[in-house]
Amino acid sequence: MSDIVEAFFSEQPDVSVIKERVAFGTSGHRGRATERTFNAGHIIAITQAVVDYRREVDYQGPLFLAFDTHALSRPAWQCVLQVLAANKVPVMIEKNHGYTATPLVSRAILQHNAMLGASLSDGLIITPSHNPPEDGGIKYNPHHGGPADTGATEWIEHRANAYLLRRLSDISPVPVENMLDYAQEYDFTSHYVAQLGSVVDITAIKKANLTLGVDPMGGTALPVWQAIAEHYGLNLEVVNTTLDVNFAFMPPDHDGKIRMDCSSAAAMANLLEIKDRFDIAFGNDPDADRHGIVDANGLMNPNHFLAVCVDYLMGHRPEWAESLKVGKTLVSSSMIDRVVASHGRELYEVPVGFKWFVDGLHEGWLAFGGEESAGASLLTRDGKPWSTDKDGIALCLLAAEITAVTGKTPSEYYRSLTERFGEPFYKRVDTACTPEEKAAFKQLSAESVTETMLAGDPITAVLVKAPGNDASIGGLKVTTDNGWFAARPSGTESLYKIYAESFKGPQHLDELIESAARLLSGVLRG
Repeated sequence: MSDIVEAFFSEQPDVSVIKERVAFGTSGHRGRATERTFNAGHIIAITQAVVDYRREVDYQGPLFLAFDTHALSRPAWQCVLQVLAANKVPVMIEKNHGYTATPLVSRAILQHNAMLGASLSDGLIITPSHNPPEDGGIKYNPHHGGPADTGATEWIEHRANAYLLRRLSDISPVPVENMLDYAQEYDFTSHYVAQLGSVVDITAIKKANLTLGVDPMGGTALPVWQAIAEHYGLNLEVVNTTLDVNFAFMPPDHDGKIRMDCSSAAAMANLLEIKDRFDIAFGNDPDADRHGIVDANGLMNPNHFLAVCVDYLMGHRPEWAESLKVGKTLVSSSMIDRVVASHGRELYEVPVGFKWFVDGLHEGWLAFGGEESAGASLLTRDGKPWSTDKDGIALCLLAAEITAVTGKTPSEYYRSLTERFGEPFYKRVDTACTPEEKAAFKQLSAESVTETMLAGDPITAVLVKAPGNDASIGGLKVTTDNGWFAARPSGTESLYKIYAESFKGPQHLDELIESAARLLSGVLRG
């Protein structure tokens, strides 16, 4: 990885090239040093833009700074500190300059800002999440502790690109030897671990004496799980303690690439091989914002586990107000819809992206928010904000709580849900498309679809905005009583993604996808 780090410092992005500009997607700015999409210039410009944004919104508290185990993360952390010190911004960093998981930063921001009279704090997290070893990433979490909304990211993105356009001439980072001048060490792990009992019933887990296995997949969850096992005396084994910027221990993902995706059976092969040693086992991606749940039946589909969480929580959180809503992204399973309805709760359905759950979790009117890609968070047991970013660690412990309290593993619990509500079949298909077809997605309206049937069933709804918050979904969703499909263009590739689900079986699912492809071909080509 030395060549990657060298390129990070030596390669200069050219903002006249669109792909080399700062660009915030659903999870911050990501890229590769060798492609001039994630370099020191990007990080210096982004950090200065964040400093400017802090002044704009009057954040005077410390900035909580974290980085993960990817090769580019520590060099980027260094650049961030140099810029923050130049601007005399107080910054909190992990003790001994260690790695820090995403949910720990969210928790720290919320705790600080809840203190009476505290000046508002925010955070920067340097991580490309589950992406390959050579990738880099950085994301910004404002005062609410969760991912920044598009208003904030567009402001930061525009300002950062303006700095790059001026070749960073108006930014003067301090020398490396002075980068810690305004930094203070903060024990993220101890603060987080000590409070886990407020969000998950760890007493029940310990009493059940479950045998637990954890694979941090070479990421920031490693010290957290070690601390959890020690602090609570759980029968928990961390099966992989290796930290390696090459992630050489990782089995290839389904496409042959190294990717630390805890929702992929291929990437989780190491843990799946030894699953029978444990009552239940878990995996986390490098920044620990995602969860992978493994029991005797293998790796759970993320959609299935979300449905289990919702059903269990609605029946085992007596202090939660009945008015609390349950959040899901619109491409998550409709099993969640049926579970929520059975409890008489209101569903809060939003576009893809965890940022849409942040306000509800922060303000305490959203009990749970989950997305199809194995990311979720929830309120504390007494209905207060816990983490407004995805928390893969808490969700893994919730799986253990469910098993301890109900006597069912998560997959057994899900089977009982299918007996009550039917069994859904879910698939995602990528379809090549032209730039014109991509552009056509932005012009779609409910009236664009004139067909009345989909895969043999009457169409019940055509959506271009999410029902929960009326935000644009960037595509189209069409529903029937027995299934649905949603389609949205990729932000980085020449394709669009079709998500589909059927409650009538795998053959009907294929028919749904074929019908969706025909319908989309018609509406995108006019």
